[in-house]
Amino acid sequence: MSFLSDLLFEAQIIAQNLGDMVAGPHLRLGVTGLSRAGKTVFITALIDQLTKAARPSLRRGKNPLPVFRVQAEGRLTRGELEPQPDDAVPRFSYEKHLEALHGPKGDTGTRHWPESTSQISELRLRLEFERPNGQQKTLTIDIVDYPGEWLLDLPLLDKSYAEWSRETLEASASPARATLAEEWRHFIGQLDPKMGMAEETAREAAELFTTYLKGCRADIYAFSVLPPGRFLMPGDLAGSPALTFSPLMLEEGIAYPAHSLAGMMERRFEAYKTHIVRPFFRDHFVRLDRQIVLVDALSALNAGAAAVRDLEAALSDILVAFRVGHGNLLTNLLRPKIDKILFAATKADHLHHTSHDRLEAILRYLTNRAISRAEAGGATIDVIAMAAVRATREAMVSGEDGTALEAVIGTPLAGENIDGEIFDGYEEAAIFPGDLPKDPKLIFQPPQPGSTAASDYRFVRFRPPLPVRNPEGTVLPLPHIRLDRAFEFLLGDRLN
Repeated sequence: MSFLSDLLFEAQIIAQNLGDMVAGPHLRLGVTGLSRAGKTVFITALIDQLTKAARPSLRRGKNPLPVFRVQAEGRLTRGELEPQPDDAVPRFSYEKHLEALHGPKGDTGTRHWPESTSQISELRLRLEFERPNGQQKTLTIDIVDYPGEWLLDLPLLDKSYAEWSRETLEASASPARATLAEEWRHFIGQLDPKMGMAEETAREAAELFTTYLKGCRADIYAFSVLPPGRFLMPGDLAGSPALTFSPLMLEEGIAYPAHSLAGMMERRFEAYKTHIVRPFFRDHFVRLDRQIVLVDALSALNAGAAAVRDLEAALSDILVAFRVGHGNLLTNLLRPKIDKILFAATKADHLHHTSHDRLEAILRYLTNRAISRAEAGGATIDVIAMAAVRATREAMVSGEDGTALEAVIGTPLAGENIDGEIFDGYEEAAIFPGDLPKDPKLIFQPPQPGSTAASDYRFVRFRPPLPVRNPEGTVLPLPHIRLDRAFEFLLGDRLN
């Protein structure tokens, strides 16, 4: 039965990819990132910029996207949204998210970052442009937004329940996670995997396991490797048997009866893979052409070396999922066909521009190590430091000893705290965020007394910037940092 299911699964993948191959000038762009990395803001900014880039009256400055060649050369003639292409996939709420950034109903005092999405969504964008030879062309872009936690579920497809249990328990016993996992580990430590099936026991174990995962995701810890991803973003699956399981302390090499607690947990783990992970892989992931992975490296740096190591592990798992790239026709029909992957360190506006190269170097160092471990092949990979919406400006301020400091100025979110000062969400503040290390290897080391290391970083969250209007009263696209470089890497070769 499993063999027939695998054949059907592969046939469905081939049918999807054959359909995409004959769809004409078309590109499917995947946008993902772990929680709070800025997926929603990136997609909203992308659409806002590209639907307005061909209209001179809606540009900020002389050249708002100088690295994006098709726009900088004046060859982008039109950008507009088209109806949602997939009837079974929710539409990305671009208009709602843009309104949040500008201020609902034009009230800039209530502007805020849009809510994060916890499910897959999609939007179609059509760009009209001229080739350098003057030929008129069109490119249709399907933007697919999905949680990075779902991407980290893909390695589960190659793991048994026993393997996953062992790896999860080993991770939970690490010094950085042991306290968070204590209640859950104590509970399952008293369970006999051979005991009969007990729904309440399974439910309590799953709830304690989920609480542990949520604790790991909190800002103070900022861990990244937390599968299964739907435990943190259950949506309409909350309470279903496919999300009511937990790792157990299993004996090596023991085959547990189907009617035992371990047998029930194993069936539900396999159901999670069959009904949740595999359909995502088949219907969405395997069809992507390009991918941007947004990485909130600053939160990991804020949380310390353990969070940075966990982020590196997450990048390795992500690259395992992308381990295909170019190949022969049959390979490309059965596997993901992604040929370009961009890793973007978000929230670069939280740092002075003099630290942007260091932020990029840190992410490049993490991805290079991850690539060597994951043996990712075929796809072209690049790294940038970016802010899809720039919420700050820069200034020089005086430190306590009179030293000039490179600061960023913005409006911190209400409740943000630095050295006991709690911000109200309305007043601007000049903040010296601290210096990132010149040597990326230092991010794995605990802070030394007297050093400007992780404990001295001051990364706070800022409100969106005030919108600016042109003389006709139309809101201009929001400012950014290197969004044009992301556009050129992901789309440029298809627009020349």
